[in-house]
Amino acid sequence: MPFIETNIPDLKIFEPKIWRDDRGYFYESYNKQTFEDAGITNNFVQDNQALSTFGVLRGLHYQLPPYTQAKLVRAVQGEILDVVVDIREDSPTYGKSFSIRLSAANKKQLFVPRGFAHGYVVLSDTAIFAYKCDNLYKKSHDAGILFSDPQLDIEWEIDMEKVILSEKDKLQPKFGEHRAYGNK
Repeated sequence: MPFIETNIPDLKIFEPKIWRDDRGYFYESYNKQTFEDAGITNNFVQDNQALSTFGVLRGLHYQLPPYTQAKLVRAVQGEILDVVVDIREDSPTYGKSFSIRLSAANKKQLFVPRGFAHGYVVLSDTAIFAYKCDNLYKKSHDAGILFSDPQLDIEWEIDMEKVILSEKDKLQPKFGEHRAYGNK
């Protein structure tokens, strides 16, 4: 099975089988049956892609009910540090974070179930970040948590003076002051 369990329930790393030869490589980045066999039955309805330069940090974002989203995230080009925070209030890992380097070279993907705030920072000169969502984006239900909240103690693996943020991400509330996700 190409999935690796993490220390946070339902959060899974997907390591696809890669076929290489003198022409290059081939792999399935998504196969509905493979994911269903691993217990991931989400119906992905939207694909997103972002190009960013070194130091761009996007996050920590999430959608409020009824527009909560599960995501399947990966770096198509370059390298990022992907970070999630469990905001499921009834979870034994509530408030805990998890991070993983995703890159075009390692081809790993992270399945992020509903109930997580999500963000990433670009570690290479540029990166193309792509992700599937199982619910449509709704601006009125957009929420977030401050990426640098000391309570979360996230190691972003980059000099904070080199981080490039949107105005929105500079003003996100701290953990505990964020809009409640709920458990729906």
